[in-house]
Amino acid sequence: MSPSVTPMAVICDWPLLQLGLVQAINTQTDLRITAFFSSVREALHEANETEVVLIALQVSDQVTSDQVAQLNRQGRAVIVLSTSEAQSDAVLCIKAGARAYLSRQTDVSELVAAVRAVASGRSFLGTSLAGHSLPTPPPHITDRERQILQLVANGATDREIAAKLDITENTVHTHLERLRRKIGSRRRADLTRLALKYGAVGDITPE
Repeated sequence: MSPSVTPMAVICDWPLLQLGLVQAINTQTDLRITAFFSSVREALHEANETEVVLIALQVSDQVTSDQVAQLNRQGRAVIVLSTSEAQSDAVLCIKAGARAYLSRQTDVSELVAAVRAVASGRSFLGTSLAGHSLPTPPPHITDRERQILQLVANGATDREIAAKLDITENTVHTHLERLRRKIGSRRRADLTRLALKYGAVGDITPE
């Protein structure tokens, strides 16, 4: 697959909706659905490295928010396509780590815009939530970034991080720069606070 194409996974238990999502996404030159799952449990246990995941399940948003949290802990950037337009349900999913929240009333252009936004590290809320006061989605942290945050929080230098993870210092610098952009701060202390806030602390093992 071309590096310019963003692969994504879809978790959907409605075959007709799956067909519609394929028609909406796979006709875009820069997006491609590469995996379908009928449940979050299946997606969590499948060896799939797709970072962007769209959830469209016929369950309550309370259940969805729990599933979002599980996927978020795996380093996935989650888009929720919900049957609900209630602000309280959107808040549940966003607090759990969803990067985008859309109602099933969304159109193709909005869906595509949401996927592109999330793939580029930004967040997206559907027009049905326009004007509502909603929490800012937490920054999306990849598995590697979480490992680096853990080591930063434990006081490791860039050189020590590189040695621990068996990567170059330049790679460490690249990851740290991405993290700084996500939180809008260049201070190392703020990276430590980020690690503490999202539970990215403790012992780690290299990949």
